[in-house]
Amino acid sequence: MTDTATDAPPRKPWWRRVIGSVWFQVAAAFVVTGLILSFVAKPYWVPSGSMETTLQPGDRVMVNRLAYIGASPGTGDIIVFDAGDTWDLGVSTDENPIKSVLRWIGEVTGFGPSSAHTLIKRVIGTPGQTVECCTDDGKLTIDGQPLDEPYVTNDFPFEPGQLDCESDTPSVRCFDAVTVPDDSYLMLGDNRANSSDSAAYCRGGAPPEDCWRWATGPDVVGKAFVLFWPITRWSGL
Repeated sequence: MTDTATDAPPRKPWWRRVIGSVWFQVAAAFVVTGLILSFVAKPYWVPSGSMETTLQPGDRVMVNRLAYIGASPGTGDIIVFDAGDTWDLGVSTDENPIKSVLRWIGEVTGFGPSSAHTLIKRVIGTPGQTVECCTDDGKLTIDGQPLDEPYVTNDFPFEPGQLDCESDTPSVRCFDAVTVPDDSYLMLGDNRANSSDSAAYCRGGAPPEDCWRWATGPDVVGKAFVLFWPITRWSGL
């Protein structure tokens, strides 16, 4: 008669040994995190003051990457997008490996610098809309209708009858009417006078041709929907 008490326990199937491995679980966590960041939500580190006071430099926001599946950005949305060549950000591509790794970690975690080519601004004009500035009292218009912009701080000087769009030297707030191209978005910063945005080269008198810079549909990363850090500034967007 065999003494079963001394028998070796049955060997686990190979696949159970693999998934039970610490290394497998660590790798799986990275894969799941990567999938979430790539397709669902992504933290973003605010690099500049162009969106003050809505967003401060160093704020961290969460970006919904699914927000525009079956939909498009609308006026007032705050979006993160990859700036194309026309934005001429003056970013060097010769970054040393250590900085590249730190920037990658920052992009993944949201607790460090994001890509230098990725910007956060507010959508003002959507495809087919005509945007112009300014009305007699200095407001921006969309398809001829004044836009209420309570979020704007530090706007360019404008004084009806003295420094406006009809002055010998027009207010820098002014720009000619422009129709937003297909699959493109006119982006402005809330800190209007300190934002290198879509209209940066088109303001004032005699702007150069092709001065407009657009965020395009394929370059939209997603919609910023919550400010999650620092905790004292937590709020929805």
